[in-house]
Amino acid sequence: MRQPAHGGNLAWAAVLAGCPPDAILDFSASISPLGPPNSAIAAIKSQIGNLKHYPDPNYSELRLALSHFHQLPFECILPGNGSAELLTLIGRELAQLAATILITPAFGDYYRTLAAYNAKVLECPLSLVIGHWSLVIDKGHRRPNGFPQGKTKDKGLLLNNPHNPTGKLFSRESILPYLEQFALVVVDEAFMDFVSPNEEQSLIPVVQEYPNLVVLRSLTKFYSLPGLRLGYAIAHPDCLAKWQLWRDPWPVNTLAVAAAIAALQDTEFQQQTWAWLPPARNQLFQGLNEIPGLQPQASAANFLLVESQESTSQLQQQLLKYHQILIRDCLSFKELGDRFFRVAVREESDNQRLLTALNSVLSGQWGVEGGE
Repeated sequence: MRQPAHGGNLAWAAVLAGCPPDAILDFSASISPLGPPNSAIAAIKSQIGNLKHYPDPNYSELRLALSHFHQLPFECILPGNGSAELLTLIGRELAQLAATILITPAFGDYYRTLAAYNAKVLECPLSLVIGHWSLVIDKGHRRPNGFPQGKTKDKGLLLNNPHNPTGKLFSRESILPYLEQFALVVVDEAFMDFVSPNEEQSLIPVVQEYPNLVVLRSLTKFYSLPGLRLGYAIAHPDCLAKWQLWRDPWPVNTLAVAAAIAALQDTEFQQQTWAWLPPARNQLFQGLNEIPGLQPQASAANFLLVESQESTSQLQQQLLKYHQILIRDCLSFKELGDRFFRVAVREESDNQRLLTALNSVLSGQWGVEGGE
């Protein structure tokens, strides 16, 4: 079976581990372990009888809920079949520009959508300085280190914040200057929900000031609903109206709409997640940092990027074979290769099981202490 480019492929992992997919402890997909919220499940059940009807093609109720949630006009919001569908629309938009600057290492789906429309890609690498990734600004040109010299007004910029796979959170102020320099700026905020409201750096509050800004959000990671496929774009209404003409009708199903509306109103679940993540992430970070040969990177998201002195693809296979644990290798990130892996933050007992398994594998004990 072909090695997956994304995390969360339990069918592939189960073949290597020799066990059923539901026996795999999955650290490869950065999904909250706390959900789905009970409110979302109840909303899904309440809509079963409506499956005999088509969804509202304008998604008015969902857009209104998102409008209230972000304090934005209804017209600035476009729901999609996961952020992947919206990325495809954005790829078509970016392909009309001279080139797109891509901050690397980058989520593999960015390359997919840009290649689908033959968009020209110019890569701009983040700098790794003493274990911390940063967007280095050249004071003379106010460009990230590595940006091609010359004009940018005919180009697009695509980045994510917090950054995947490093977990780096860029300040809003560090991104704002590029809105004046680029024809189109796309900021993928798929993991911004995990940053507490007093620390988050979303560009959503300035969308109405910049017609060339698009912000992408996902409702599936924070609320543990990846199987429903639901994301949304926030941008100028003219841009969104054009995208509506490009895509198939009814991209978001009735159950996803119901779950999203309920989840957005579930303030108790949101507060629970913000309270859970920092200590759980710190526990996992400290545990990884104590294992010889591993160097975790600081993260603002619900995952950690870890540098390893050993081959991480081999480590991945050993963890599966002896412990039924799946981590995310970073082979699809060409800048990282076989010396980095990424792990989701899970609940304390799961995190400890991973740390015990890593210790046993890296010390050469293989299946000792928890391996079956």
